Order: sequence, then structure tokens, then C-alpha cells
Amino acid sequence: AKTLDINYLGRVRIAHLARHAGVARYVLASSCSIYGFQTGLLTEESPVNPLTTYAEANYLAEQAILPLSCNSFCVTALRQATVYGLSPRMRFDLAVNGMTLGLWRNGKINVLRDGSQWRPFVHVEDTARAFLLVLESPVESVGGQVFNVGSDEQNIRVLDLAQQVAAACGREFAMEWYGDPDHRSYTVSFGKIREHLGYGVEHTFADGARGIFAALEE
Repeated sequence: AKTLDINYLGRVRIAHLARHAGVARYVLASSCSIYGFQTGLLTEESPVNPLTTYAEANYLAEQAILPLSCNSFCVTALRQATVYGLSPRMRFDLAVNGMTLGLWRNGKINVLRDGSQWRPFVHVEDTARAFLLVLESPVESVGGQVFNVGSDEQNIRVLDLAQQVAAACGREFAMEWYGDPDHRSYTVSFGKIREHLGYGVEHTFADGARGIFAALEE
């Protein structure tokens, strides 16, 4: 209930308050997790399949807030891939970040069963650039629009990702399974934001893992 209160109802309330206050632009931080489990390369037009309350809250927020978009209140939803990379308020519950911490602390990477699930990823600095890009783009290009944020090249199986993280940090690959089998698996197309807004990423998994590992060492 708290997830829906905050990530759905709370964001809808803020959107209405923002419009009432004369705010010109509202960018909704949504998530590719709303695709849930599907095969094929998914676009913004693909059906959604939210499997968690978090994913459901994001989709409900999109459905309620996007219709508010008009010339004086430009609304855009950014469905972000799973974020990684060093940041001032670090989160280690995200795949690349958690894998790097486990490798640094225990010499092993914890991998959520069974490792065959596909996920898209994006560096925190790259997703921040997407928000700035949307804020600075013409209203007619972004108003009422949904954009997936990430890059086609960073769709990857979780077990393959773990191996790349170990290699980037210059460590032997060793792993431990954890958790119940993860039923979320999806690959996402990022062609729309690339073609419509000229967006591209500047960071790789290796950059992200090395940056976190170096900060932990320090």
C-alpha cells in the first residue's frame, strides 16, 4: 500500500499541484520494469506486464499524469532501464552496484536466480542527461510522450553481466546464487529517444563497475 501511496498517488498529486502552480514541465521518472516478462525487443508501443507493486505504481502514474500534458504543462514519462554507477547517494540494491560491492567485500558476486533473465541497464549519469535533454527539447517533441531510456547494447543476461563486472574490476569470476527465481525478463528498444531526440549513452558496464570499485577501495 505504501508503494502505491507514494509512487502512484503521491506523484499524481504533485503533478496536479505543479500544474496549478504554473510549472511548465513535468518529467515522470518511470521504469522499464513495467514490461515485466516478455520476449522480443520492446518499444514504447509494446503492451506492459507489471509484475511487482513498484512496476504497477509506475504504470498507474503514467496513465494518470500523461493526459495532463498541454502547451502550458508539458508532461513526459521516461521509462528508465535499471540504473547503475557511482553517485553521492549510493544504492547497492541495484544489479551492477550490488555485484561490485559483493566482489569487493567477499570476492564473490551474488546473482539473483537463475541468471538467465534479460535486463536493460543505463548509467546514472546517462539517465540524468536524458532528463536534461527532455527538459530542453521543444514541447511538440516531448509533450505527452513516453521514452525508454538506455541503449540497445546494454540489454544483457544477468549472469553475463556478473562476468563482465568481475572482468572490469580485474577479479576472478566467482558467484553465489541468492533469492527466489526472478520472473522478470525483458529486452528493450531505445530507438525512439535516439531517433527523435538524438540521445546516446556515454558509459558502459565496465565504466560503472570500475568507478564503484575504486570508490570502495578509497
